[in-house]
Amino acid sequence: MKGLIQPAEWSRHKGVWIGFPSHPELWQADLEPARAEVAAFAAAVHADGAGEKVTLVAADQEAAAAANKLAAFAEIVIEPFGDIWLRDTGVIMVSGQQGREFGFNGWGGKYDLPGDDDIGLRLAHRKQIDVQTCDWILEGGAIDGDGTGRVVTTEQCLLNRNRNPGMGKTAIEKQLRDDLGFDQVIWLGDGLINDHTDGHVDNLARFVDVGRLAIPEAFDNDPNWRIYQLAAEVAARHDVDLVRVPSPGRIMHGEDVVPASYMNFYIGNATVVVPQYGAPNDIAAVEAFAAIFPTREVVGLRADHILTGGGSFHCISQQIPV
Repeated sequence: MKGLIQPAEWSRHKGVWIGFPSHPELWQADLEPARAEVAAFAAAVHADGAGEKVTLVAADQEAAAAANKLAAFAEIVIEPFGDIWLRDTGVIMVSGQQGREFGFNGWGGKYDLPGDDDIGLRLAHRKQIDVQTCDWILEGGAIDGDGTGRVVTTEQCLLNRNRNPGMGKTAIEKQLRDDLGFDQVIWLGDGLINDHTDGHVDNLARFVDVGRLAIPEAFDNDPNWRIYQLAAEVAARHDVDLVRVPSPGRIMHGEDVVPASYMNFYIGNATVVVPQYGAPNDIAAVEAFAAIFPTREVVGLRADHILTGGGSFHCISQQIPV
């Protein structure tokens, strides 16, 4: 590979930005429990200083005070934002300590919240990161790379007309190559059912090593069983080593199926943090990732209340590679 490229998530991190729940009107009764889950995630990533520097991003002074009370080990910054999903609104870092800022339209116009369109740029400027603006819509959770130029994504998201109308596979592949150094794109089909991101790949398939791709294996009555099966069939046609991880099964919030996934884990310097949902496969998922990442501690933490906002640990974080 020539030029700049997005490092794999398992590469060494200088630090990580994590969004802290800040708006009571958005989180309602889940606000305080979600804050506790985010703080526990931040602590696991920090690992008493053995992991990486954590920067918790709060939208206002009240949220910053709450963050400081729950996570005194973290750097707390106040920057107005709409919601905590910094994987999608933050800059995407590439080698050479440079960032890429993409257009953001509220996941296809669904959630147009003040501050989300430039929160990534403001955070990058705080750390004096050189940022290049890229003139097309892309969220960080829509792609996952292995650091060699190989990336996985979904057609449901990147080819969705609510993102970049008129851009087909060829045009998007060119932009991924030019802006992030990806020269091999693995196109999966749909993402999880009821995922308001239109099928972000970080809920479906994640690289866990160079050329090694993890995809869920359906458990019990998982409504996404066919999606997993098709994704695995597509991946098998590419030059990757496929590893299957148990799914959480059917997870409900009231009468609705929610896009709960163990794939929304975060790979830190010292720890891999896996979301848990009180499902029968919670322990099995942690054990599966422990086998995949033998040099890191694998931690399972509850993420039920974060999930009510639509995502989990990977969605609320954006790493800063060394």
